[in-house]
Amino acid sequence: MTTDQAPNRFTNKVFFKAFITGFLILIMLVPAQYVNNLVKEREQRQKQVVEEVSSKWATAQTFTGPYLVIPYSVSQPGKQPVTQKMILLPEELKVDGTVTPAQKHRSIYQVLLYKAKIECTGHFRFVLPENIPATNLKLGESRICIGISDFKGIEDKLQLQVNNIPHTLQPGLPTSEIDNSGFSAPLALTTTNLDTTLSFRLPLQLKGSSQLHFAPLAANSSFSLSSPWPSPSFDGSALPSLPADPGPDGFHATWNFNQANLPFPVAITTETVNKQALAFGLTMMEPADQYVKTLRCTKYAILFIGLSFALFFMVELMYKRPVHPLQYLLVGLALTVFYTLLLSISEFIQFDLAYLIATVATVSLISLYVKGYFGNWKIAGIFAGLLSALYGFIFILIRLEDTALLVGSIGLFVMLAIVMYISRRINWYGYAANS
Repeated sequence: MTTDQAPNRFTNKVFFKAFITGFLILIMLVPAQYVNNLVKEREQRQKQVVEEVSSKWATAQTFTGPYLVIPYSVSQPGKQPVTQKMILLPEELKVDGTVTPAQKHRSIYQVLLYKAKIECTGHFRFVLPENIPATNLKLGESRICIGISDFKGIEDKLQLQVNNIPHTLQPGLPTSEIDNSGFSAPLALTTTNLDTTLSFRLPLQLKGSSQLHFAPLAANSSFSLSSPWPSPSFDGSALPSLPADPGPDGFHATWNFNQANLPFPVAITTETVNKQALAFGLTMMEPADQYVKTLRCTKYAILFIGLSFALFFMVELMYKRPVHPLQYLLVGLALTVFYTLLLSISEFIQFDLAYLIATVATVSLISLYVKGYFGNWKIAGIFAGLLSALYGFIFILIRLEDTALLVGSIGLFVMLAIVMYISRRINWYGYAANS
């Protein structure tokens, strides 16, 4: 055999093994995708439980009002007058609320609910459209209304005070131009009320889940919400006035609106109000739960498997101890089982502790397997150190949000530099050292 034939045969063997290793990495994407689907399935199951509990407690709430509905007559030439309805919004509206989280458990899942204590105060001023004379108003048939999206959230009898006179609100609305569901009470107005303001006060205990929204239907309105919940998401048509940053002790947020923010007049006669386009409020968010975090981890499965196989491949070359493809697969499966361990354990204990347990179990299993095959604690220690560093790096990444891409890119660059440094002395062509 010539001196060139041995290196060529060695080179072909190396590249064939590298090809097999790359093919095995692609094969390991199949169980990794299975784990990814499993996480999504468990997450969907959690959502079903949340929806089931929320439907029995109360769903997301949107509160509107109070507002007046006043019938008026419209004359028609040669015909009988017809009755139409005018909606009068408050001149001033002030809403103060305290939102208290209420967590319920169903099976292994935790459902985030809330109870809100709300107080509405304000007053009406009768500013009539020019085309509706006061004599056409049927003041005695007026009703005062509020809109609530889910009646199951009402805990107490609704007593609304108008000019310090209590009125009991009953289910049902005289018109659906603002709300499809809500409460109302008859209000026998007189012409005397047209020249004065009409004050109101409404204390309200409201249950709900996930979201609490308000529609700012008033000439001037202010809303104030506070809660011990540390992680709300403010959404809808408007964000709260600064400062409203939530902290460990909760948050306090305020919103202010004036008539310039309303796309319609205070007295509404001809149009349907799209209150959802105006609604604002908050969503009671759980900090990234175990399913979101586990799903983030599975996105790095190819990184774990690829680097582990690359390390096996380099150790195989440096120590001239062949590693069978089946052994690559066993290590890859151990890395994949990490995610099922993490998912199942995190459903019962805190995610951070579950991550630590799954990491220790996986690193120990692979390190002992490497020690048993190579018979060298140094190699096993290298594997343990590399895997521990990788798991630690991923743990940091999944806790980051805005800087995750930057930190991840730097980490990948460092890993590539380490691989290049370790592999710099590998004799890929198999030539003798003095050749």
